[in-house]
Amino acid sequence: MKNKPPVIWINATLFTLTFIAAITLVPLYGIFIGFNAAEWLCFALLMFISGLSITAGYHRLWAHKTYQASSPVKIIYALGGALALQNSALHWSSDHRQHHKYVDINEKDPYSAKMGFWYSHIGWMLREYHSQGYHDYKNVRDLQNDKIVMWQHKHYLSLVLIMNILLPLFLGFLSGNILGMFLLAAVARLVVVHHCTFFINSLAHIWGKQPYTNKNTARDNGVLAFLTYGEGYHNFHHIFENDYRNGVKWWHYDPTKWLISALSRCGQTWDLKRVAEERIETARLKMQLINASHKISHLPNKEELLLKLQYEYEHVKNHIVHYYQAHKALLEAKSKRLCHQELSNQVKILKENLSNQLKHWRVLTNNSYKT
Repeated sequence: MKNKPPVIWINATLFTLTFIAAITLVPLYGIFIGFNAAEWLCFALLMFISGLSITAGYHRLWAHKTYQASSPVKIIYALGGALALQNSALHWSSDHRQHHKYVDINEKDPYSAKMGFWYSHIGWMLREYHSQGYHDYKNVRDLQNDKIVMWQHKHYLSLVLIMNILLPLFLGFLSGNILGMFLLAAVARLVVVHHCTFFINSLAHIWGKQPYTNKNTARDNGVLAFLTYGEGYHNFHHIFENDYRNGVKWWHYDPTKWLISALSRCGQTWDLKRVAEERIETARLKMQLINASHKISHLPNKEELLLKLQYEYEHVKNHIVHYYQAHKALLEAKSKRLCHQELSNQVKILKENLSNQLKHWRVLTNNSYKT
């Protein structure tokens, strides 16, 4: 039997003690003494700051460079990231880029979902599975030129102590209840933020749908999106990682996207990257073809149905391309204040044709396997 790597005792102790305290001391204190409104307010506020610093800062800004941000915003992210206690932005981004590059390859993906739920959720941080790469930051050389990232990396331990111990104690001093504030705003908040973030590495690769790609284990899951400030639309993210949005539809719950967009209106973020709608819809269409093909694979007339599906797929794809090309031309004409009435009429017709074609496609893909 192959020996397991050595235990990382700092991580194991931290995760164990905070979790035990969160499920024992916190509820016992709540039952026998009770938490006041100030403590609940600080719990919620610090949870949002730390959580959004990971999603908007560590993840979408630094790991994927999906937008640019001002120094004040970066400083808040750096402090909030220390509050989240998930390692420095430099180290976190290095691990995450490795994950995307080698997703589901057990030997190279730091938290490969194919190693099982426990491993991808927290186990990968409890032992020295990837000790050879702990200080190899070749894949984040761009971040080493970011003064704020390197400042946080250099002073990470001090910032962790300030944000996770001194700050809650100070808030408790102000509210008149140091112990209650520390238990709720420090311990309980930390455990909730930790495991909600870890769900993206574990549950978001197990539970949900794959509307855009089946080339990896990532899933879209609205429940996880609610718990992780929009990160639960993970199938979309793994195929379009350079988009600042994870929830691409207007109704998707993605407060990280809303924060980045709101900051852009204040001039604090800019160069927000968005994947072309044509690429998104084409990816979705291809997955619908794959799913429909699987459904009819057992039917006696599957060859005939497959030919029909393929023909309709190419037809719909052409409609998508023509519509979005015309739509892009219309937007460019409007921006240059050119005459665009004829283009507007063309786009309107193409949009209607595409809508009708998509309706026909949905009927075909939903009913073909019942034939």
